[in-house]
Amino acid sequence: MTTERRAASAGSAGSRFPELVAVMDRLRSPGGCPWDAEQTHASLAKYLLEEAYEAVEAMESGDEAALREELGDVLLQVVFHARIAAERPDGWTIDDVVADVVDKLIRRHPHVFGTATARTAGDVEANWEVLKAEEKGRRSALDGIPLAQPALALTASLLRRARRAGLAADPAVPVRTPENVDEQSVGELLLAVVALAVNAGIDPEGALRAAARRLRDRIAAAESGAAKL
Repeated sequence: MTTERRAASAGSAGSRFPELVAVMDRLRSPGGCPWDAEQTHASLAKYLLEEAYEAVEAMESGDEAALREELGDVLLQVVFHARIAAERPDGWTIDDVVADVVDKLIRRHPHVFGTATARTAGDVEANWEVLKAEEKGRRSALDGIPLAQPALALTASLLRRARRAGLAADPAVPVRTPENVDEQSVGELLLAVVALAVNAGIDPEGALRAAARRLRDRIAAAESGAAKL
């Protein structure tokens, strides 16, 4: 993209968003798409997760064209859910979603839109957590951690929250022999590995995903006879 085109695009950012809302409205309206008309928040949940993971995969691969496409799919899910909600008498619209996030960004960045001071990214993160806790009335370090996230990411979140709260939550590394390994001992070992990663400043989910990608490459090579596992 040329500098001129990039500048023009930045100047008109968001100008085509109403088109997406209009298309979604048409799909959900009488005479639109039967499949789209039947969907609910619950039925679409799996697609939201799938699209998010596909966007992450595009980021990891460095494929900008794929990332652009996958982010569009994620945005579609947001508009889809908002359209479903708007159909209820007590529902909300995509404008409410946008208004909420705009208000939140301004509220959570008092060093930009107010008089607070934050000289480093660490200061910003610390302020963000304090403001979030105040807004949501959180009393526990565990409040607000989504339990539906992948297990390693969930464990890392729990450990990070515990460390931030000054709680000693790192597990001892369990010692087991192959004869008495069970689900609990494997779980405790995984917990210890996640704690090791968190303490070293490493994202365990990303580390495991990278290892899985390397394994995938080794399997592909073995299938082609180029290498052995």
